[in-house]
Amino acid sequence: MRQTAPARCFAALLLLALLAPLPALAQDPPPLLTPEQSEAAAARYQQYCALCHGPDRAGHANDHAPSLKSASLIATGTPVVIGEAIAYGRPGTPMGAYHVEMGGPLTRQEIRELAFWLLTMAPADPIPVADRVEGDIALGAGVYAQHCASCHGAQGEGGTGTALGNATMLALTPDGFLRYAIENGREGTPMVAFKDVLSPAQIDGVTAFLRSRSAGWEVPEPKRHTPPPLDAYVINPDAAAPSFTLTDGMYVSAAELDRELKARKRMVLLDTRVTSMWERAHIEGAVPGPYYASREEVMANLPTDGTWIVAYCECPRAAAESVVRRLREAGVQNTAVLWEGIQGWVSLGYPVVQGEAAKATR
Repeated sequence: MRQTAPARCFAALLLLALLAPLPALAQDPPPLLTPEQSEAAAARYQQYCALCHGPDRAGHANDHAPSLKSASLIATGTPVVIGEAIAYGRPGTPMGAYHVEMGGPLTRQEIRELAFWLLTMAPADPIPVADRVEGDIALGAGVYAQHCASCHGAQGEGGTGTALGNATMLALTPDGFLRYAIENGREGTPMVAFKDVLSPAQIDGVTAFLRSRSAGWEVPEPKRHTPPPLDAYVINPDAAAPSFTLTDGMYVSAAELDRELKARKRMVLLDTRVTSMWERAHIEGAVPGPYYASREEVMANLPTDGTWIVAYCECPRAAAESVVRRLREAGVQNTAVLWEGIQGWVSLGYPVVQGEAAKATR
């Protein structure tokens, strides 16, 4: 990927149609989907989604599935949040994973088409949202209990409102997506706008409180991790090397990586997303190594003594693969890519932690 690619590689793939240059004489942007793709996506919706979300996308046909007619939901969630939800599901809720790599029936392209079909049906234009929102968690907890728990549940278990106590959604969803819903509501649903009820600080606090529940609803305060110093990138530096069986000579499964981490084996975990994504949630012990950094930048901080280096990203492999290929070209051979990516990792129930970037010194 080029340095000017969007921060989230999953978004970059799904937004390809939106980012394509317009023909020189075109008066209108090209359609998101061809008529054939729209027809196929509509059929897939009825086959896979209508049972719970309703044939008309109104929601709550079964299992408290939310409405997919809300323009604000689709506008702020397409394609990333909507695509992630379809692909990886929402563990702890009836929303299962539909990506073929998670045992589902849909390819990434089919998920892309379904996400954009929902956008055209809203209809709405994409609304960009902030990745991080800073707020007072204690304040937000009180506001949640007073204004939100009656619909979303005291433990985020859901009810009239969507289940919010969901590790996958909270770990991977931009804060701005949550904040926009609180501030502006979801038209056509019981979710009302709170912009005239709560102050901006209270809305920021509720957003921060929800983010803090990504490690479990009972966690009183999130523990943030800062990147380790350059001489401490190796996890368990005095331990034995892990025993990986790589698929196609490159890929390690989440189950195998989790097993070796629990066994406290010596390795480096390299998070190849932008650092802001590392801050939101990462596998404990992982260090930021963005895909857009030069080979020299990456190599400067990594051991070259044969220590295993496992890279991961979110798309689920493109950025990690690009980094590993560069490392191998530089002669670093004990390298691997996490097959499922961090979305698959979280969706399979493996833990993540929040991060906090080191503050710049002046």
